[in-house]
Amino acid sequence: MAVYEGARPRIIELPRRPRAAPAGVLPRRRARPAVRARRGTSRTALILGAIVVAFMLAFFSLAQEVRVSATTYDIGRLQVDSERLEASRQDLTSDLSRLGREPAVRKMALDAGLGQLREPIVIPPR
Repeated sequence: MAVYEGARPRIIELPRRPRAAPAGVLPRRRARPAVRARRGTSRTALILGAIVVAFMLAFFSLAQEVRVSATTYDIGRLQVDSERLEASRQDLTSDLSRLGREPAVRKMALDAGLGQLREPIVIPPR
């Protein structure tokens, strides 16, 4: 038989009956490592976390407020532009209706230096 270094003989054991805990003794609980080392969650870490979350929410709210106010400003500016264009359209419409009539055309021609036509010359047919 060959002998290998580090080889150990196997011991054959019969399975044993599990030991029963004595009556009145509760089974032991496993404690977490942080509790075993008496290092629980510190209050300062919780407070700092709450402050960070509060500031993030405040900045998000501020960003939304700025966005809404910028949109409101743009809407107001567009309404002013629309009113200005509507007033300009009404002025042009009234000018066209006023200047399209005969007296206005005649006055504009006289102002431009044009005179009235003489009586037409009628040439008799041959």
